[in-house]
Amino acid sequence: MKICVYGAGAIGGYLGAELALSGADVTLIARGPHLAAMKQHGVRLQIDGEERIAHPLCTDDPAEAGPQDYVIVTLKAHSVPAIVDVMQPLLGPDTAVVWAVNGVPWWYFHRLEGPWEDHRLESVDPDGVQWDKIGPERAIGCVVYTAAEVLEPGVIRHIEGNRFTLGEPTGEKTVRVQRLSKALIAAGIRAPVRRIRDEIWLKLWGNLCFNPISALTLETLDVLATEPGTRAVARAMMIEAQAIGEKLGVRFAVDVEKRIDGAAAVGAHRTSMLQDLDKGRPMEIDALVTAVQEMGRLVDEPTPTIDTVLALIRQRARVAGTY
Repeated sequence: MKICVYGAGAIGGYLGAELALSGADVTLIARGPHLAAMKQHGVRLQIDGEERIAHPLCTDDPAEAGPQDYVIVTLKAHSVPAIVDVMQPLLGPDTAVVWAVNGVPWWYFHRLEGPWEDHRLESVDPDGVQWDKIGPERAIGCVVYTAAEVLEPGVIRHIEGNRFTLGEPTGEKTVRVQRLSKALIAAGIRAPVRRIRDEIWLKLWGNLCFNPISALTLETLDVLATEPGTRAVARAMMIEAQAIGEKLGVRFAVDVEKRIDGAAAVGAHRTSMLQDLDKGRPMEIDALVTAVQEMGRLVDEPTPTIDTVLALIRQRARVAGTY
């Protein structure tokens, strides 16, 4: 089985190292000093109190790897359109592309039964580049519950979590998704196959509100979820989002209060959007927030609180040069 991880930073590098150590034929696509270090010394993964070293093929040129069985994309959503043409050598006739990317995926409406089937989301796929050049039929969804960091070039520290929930857009348990699940499980990774849109919304539900509110207030997750004012804003955004998701057939497994309490229990966590703001990196505004607003317009659900927070975080990002 040939598996390419495109975007082998912290999460992608962790995933690729574990797969390579389990015997899979792995290629990591990376760049810069991190790539140079992995080429020279292998991927050094610090996990469970030990260091494991894997030696997959590491490159910045997809043509060096050739067609794959699976390409697992671990980039941020806004980075993907720019690599669509570059990644073409990885795509054979039966290659599946696994989207381990936060937020609403560009393929969301592919084979979604109902009036919006195959609708294209402009906010996450401008001009339909991914839809046309990769193809939604290749897509397998993936929701990531893992924390890791790059300590220095070539060195990745696993912090917590090892769940990569998988699912076909159709909800079917196809041979290809089950085969990938087994490969991940063999590498010591939890990889259940689920109704993927339900899983996407469960994670998105929190990211939609807590990420932008954190970047606006510079506060950590425990404070945002317990301080009455910010909790109320988050709750209002989540209620608006739930109405959208339910119109699209999503089943929410927990209620709003329980989901917020779960966020509070994570502790003094700095969200990814706040970390990106701190480091001057582009923030995932469109995949986490704008796409939900776009879906609200599509299903005729009002989103007044989402609209307000989106306007504020866009302006904050423009001022910081991170949008």
